[in-house]
Amino acid sequence: MEPFLIVLDIDGTLLRSDKTVGAYTKETLEKVRKNGHLVMFATGRPFCSSQTLYAELGLNTPIVNLNGAFVHHPLEPSWGVVHQPIGKSIVRHLLEVSSDEYFRNIVIEGLEKTYIRTEDPDLIEKLYPNGRPKIVYGAIHHALYDNPIALLIQTDEEHTESIMEDLEKAHADAIEQRSWGEPLNIIEVVKKGVNKAIGIQEVARRLGIPRERIIAFGDEENDIEMLAYAGCGVAMANAIPALKEVSDEVTSSNDEEGVAQFLESYLLTRREM
Repeated sequence: MEPFLIVLDIDGTLLRSDKTVGAYTKETLEKVRKNGHLVMFATGRPFCSSQTLYAELGLNTPIVNLNGAFVHHPLEPSWGVVHQPIGKSIVRHLLEVSSDEYFRNIVIEGLEKTYIRTEDPDLIEKLYPNGRPKIVYGAIHHALYDNPIALLIQTDEEHTESIMEDLEKAHADAIEQRSWGEPLNIIEVVKKGVNKAIGIQEVARRLGIPRERIIAFGDEENDIEMLAYAGCGVAMANAIPALKEVSDEVTSSNDEEGVAQFLESYLLTRREM
């Protein structure tokens, strides 16, 4: 069998609700890799919050972080970096035109530093459960020196739509935005055209894997482009309805280790037959 590229979202997909990887999933991923297939992550997390899981599973592939805005190979520096920043002037303008009174907090992700307006242990724990970036707290309008990768605005659910409308009016030609429901109510802003599909397309090109041999798993809005792009897009049972609509298959939930169940039947059993 020709090798497949298996692309895993982390939260709500690979991880169970208790934020662990099940033994069945670990065993299945190991079998899949021994059969010559490649396993990689494509996540909204920054690398610092995914590197522990990367090491835990013994991965040796490139990784897509921050929903496609940062792609690199942790074990091969010569692979290089695919970096899709937003202009810092655009981010400053977005913060000026938005309803600041409705912001609970602001996080700006950079390659080397993360800027956070207000120190909040709960936010840090939920955004970076498996590793901490280098954080700069305070007046981020003035502390922002580099072009950032992503802007995260924490707000209450009732203000999400109006803030997103303000952002859209200000720079619809330059940014993409989406909202999260978990682990916090967040509006994420990245450069126009950046998504997980763009990241895995670049990885697959370098690995020589055609689109039809890409299997991608996800559960949230930021997985839509990726599942639509993959030769086989698989939504978890716990996925949002919009993702199930664009997927080719639906597997069991993350708590039922749906990733392992699907790979067992799609790759391992088929190979044995």
